[in-house]
Amino acid sequence: MTDRVPLRSATWLEAEGKQGFIHRAWLRGLGLPDDSFRGRPIIGVANSASELAPCNAGLGQTAEAVKRGVWQAGGIPLEFPTMSLGETLMRPTTMMFRNLMAMEVEELLRANPLDGVVLLSGCDKTTPAMLMAAASVDIPAIVLTAGPMLAGNVAGRRVGCGTDVWRWDADVQAGRMSADEFRSAESGMVRSQGFCQVMGTASTMASLTEVIGMQPSGFSSLAAPDSRRLALAHEAGRRITAMVLEGLRPSKIVTQGSLRNAVVANAALGGSTNAVLHLLAIAGRFGLPFDLRDFDDWSRDVPLLVDVKPSGDGLMDDFDAAGGIPALLAEVADLLSLEELTLTGRTIGEEIAGARSLNTRIIRTRTDPIAVGVGTAVLHGSLAPGGAVIKQSAASRHLLVHTGRAVVFRNMDDYVRRINDLELPIDADSVIVVQNVGPVGYPGMPEVGNFTLPRRLLEQGIDDVIRISDARMSGTGFGTVVLHVAPEAAVGGPLALVRDGDQICLDVPERRLDLLVSEAELEVRRRDTVAPLPAPRGYRRLYTSHVLQADKGVDFDFLVGGSGDDVAGRSV
Repeated sequence: MTDRVPLRSATWLEAEGKQGFIHRAWLRGLGLPDDSFRGRPIIGVANSASELAPCNAGLGQTAEAVKRGVWQAGGIPLEFPTMSLGETLMRPTTMMFRNLMAMEVEELLRANPLDGVVLLSGCDKTTPAMLMAAASVDIPAIVLTAGPMLAGNVAGRRVGCGTDVWRWDADVQAGRMSADEFRSAESGMVRSQGFCQVMGTASTMASLTEVIGMQPSGFSSLAAPDSRRLALAHEAGRRITAMVLEGLRPSKIVTQGSLRNAVVANAALGGSTNAVLHLLAIAGRFGLPFDLRDFDDWSRDVPLLVDVKPSGDGLMDDFDAAGGIPALLAEVADLLSLEELTLTGRTIGEEIAGARSLNTRIIRTRTDPIAVGVGTAVLHGSLAPGGAVIKQSAASRHLLVHTGRAVVFRNMDDYVRRINDLELPIDADSVIVVQNVGPVGYPGMPEVGNFTLPRRLLEQGIDDVIRISDARMSGTGFGTVVLHVAPEAAVGGPLALVRDGDQICLDVPERRLDLLVSEAELEVRRRDTVAPLPAPRGYRRLYTSHVLQADKGVDFDFLVGGSGDDVAGRSV
């Protein structure tokens, strides 16, 4: 280690006078030796561990492993807590707080004497929030996600959290499963810390973070309790220290090419529709050209190769044992931009060289795909002029081209109150429409888009109808579900104008979603639409006043782009 490396932290720790004295003196309170304050990179360890976010609760061990690696490489690790977003506990939805967490982490990185950072994330929104923050500050960064939990085991059967819950809930509604059986399954569903062990949003975003080069190769699919994670975390501590000296920043790693790789990988994984929102937001922070049509174009002909729930039958431990992300990318290498840099300083092509599937039932070969061109499709039309999405791999084939009569609910309360009304005019050809569950309308755009069907349809053996909303769907969910309709109902989008009995045409192959109502009739309805009142105060007021629509990634309008690592006001 040289004595004089041009470090960002030097403006704090090598300053003369009283401010330099204060910065160093208070850090000495941690027991740091005299040589800690000159020429040594200061590495932040941003830890989102929280018992309110069970997925992230085990990150303390990861933090300790990172710090060991930083010390070994000659850096000074400083761990600090960040906000944590527990998808299973927070109300109204963690999506409302993703931007708040991104703001907090961004400001912590900028305001403190950090030369680089290792970002410890896990549950659905914590990973994109930390990536958004890293993009806006652009100091050297590595992301380490918490890892999937152990496979669930209920009555001797391997199960995946989320996906099997949705099926069991439908079985209870249809009388195929008792309430006691449903309750007893709780103890076998979640057997360790870590995020969902299916290809939900957390597993998807962990995987895509590895694809874009911000997470170590092979790390994303390792189970949360796996000791190999600690060894790789130790190596990440060494690596981030070197990245600081090399000047390898996120803006050199995350490019339009690496985003394209992420879109291809998402399609091959059968990944979550939430990835669309998060990648759009991340691209916006980096100032990269990327929109909904790019997502559709880049994924349209990609083969689905990963047989993991909800698009398949396996779980994340199967995916990991089969070779994980490196093996998957090797199968679609001809569709990738292989010259994109990763955190190692090597290209993604170099990272996956020699990788192959070790279980072709879980990671299929190109000659034996599960399906082709069934990734997330982007729809446009008179009902979604700003776009909407559908996860084709989780949808029913017979409903991908369908025209049906709308059954409309004004909001989630209306839906819950009336969905099991025996007088509700609904059948297998109907199209369920729920309004006002988007970013502004709910607020926060909750994961309610895969609405449970009415009990009487389930009792008839009907397990899917088209469902349309401005909400999101859990990456663990399934069904013929159209999501992220933009503009949303609450800001005057056409979704607000749908009425019971209207004909709606869904044509996924043609990427169309149309409301078959005349413009003259819509104009009459538009005049009768009343805008919702703004939230009265606090963060909800900020959120509803500044959140962008789904086609822009649901970031705040004032956070698009970044401010770099310069601190605007320095104490003297």
